[in-house]
Amino acid sequence: MRIVIPDDYQGCVRGLHCFSTLAGHDVTVYEDNVKSLDALAERFRDADALVLTRERTQIAAALLDRLPRLRLISQTGKVAGHVDVDACTARGVAVAEGSGSGAATAELTWALILASRRHLVAEVNRLRGGQWQGTLGQELRGQRLGVWSYGRIGRQVAAYGRAFGMKVWVWGREGSVADARADGFEVAPSREAFFAESDIVSLHVRLNAETEGLIGAADLARMGPAALLVNTSRAELVAPGALVAALRAGRPGFAAVDAYEQEPVLGAAHPLLQLDNALCTPHIGFVERDNYEAYFGTAFDNINSFFAGAPKNLVNPRALEAARR
Repeated sequence: MRIVIPDDYQGCVRGLHCFSTLAGHDVTVYEDNVKSLDALAERFRDADALVLTRERTQIAAALLDRLPRLRLISQTGKVAGHVDVDACTARGVAVAEGSGSGAATAELTWALILASRRHLVAEVNRLRGGQWQGTLGQELRGQRLGVWSYGRIGRQVAAYGRAFGMKVWVWGREGSVADARADGFEVAPSREAFFAESDIVSLHVRLNAETEGLIGAADLARMGPAALLVNTSRAELVAPGALVAALRAGRPGFAAVDAYEQEPVLGAAHPLLQLDNALCTPHIGFVERDNYEAYFGTAFDNINSFFAGAPKNLVNPRALEAARR
């Protein structure tokens, strides 16, 4: 089968151990990112299957109409709004997904918290520039950590906070906070208190139509001038432009961000990159070797199972009926 893998930014997919499971298939890997309909249609026109890395490429009806050979989209991780599943189903294109532990993202979240509180990037750059100490850091012990959503990743971050001696509390949907209570974590008394009294707020909410723009200017304005907002989930959880404006106003005083509205961000073309009080990383939360082996291993296994006549992990099994018509 002809398989196309777009958006391999690091050029690492062929070097993964799990890539050997695609032996016998005709595999094409692209290391850059293109967005135009014509460019994507040209790259994918001969593909029987696509392997998508998270949400890096959008799959809409207009593109599907130009891909008559396509039978399967195998997604690393969970399918989100970047794939029009209904359009796939109507055209007989199956969509398979996988899952992961979230450990890599939770670990990066904690790395960003530590780096931000101790101004590690600024201090390293000062030392490389021939200077000595220039900032005053803040220890985590005794600080208040607010975790929004106690799910797969949020619960790991909350546990790290507890291990560091922080006062951890949680906010989110009722089911989420119920799980946090069961694990012995405090629940914030209100949304207003959650933002106003947390020294660090870490977002771990899944992006969907209900959560887009979830965090607004009023929430951010309640945070203190020494507070830190961490977002390793999705940029769209925060209302457009709200975080940049808030950082310029000094509430919160700092942010650490790993996700952006339009990716990849090239040429430093994002306003957060111009702010000294923002620590920005290029969406590397899930970009870790063991995580990639798990994500791509499942995606490749879904391909082999599908073309062996035993499809699994499909989010739209009705597509198989449409394909038979």
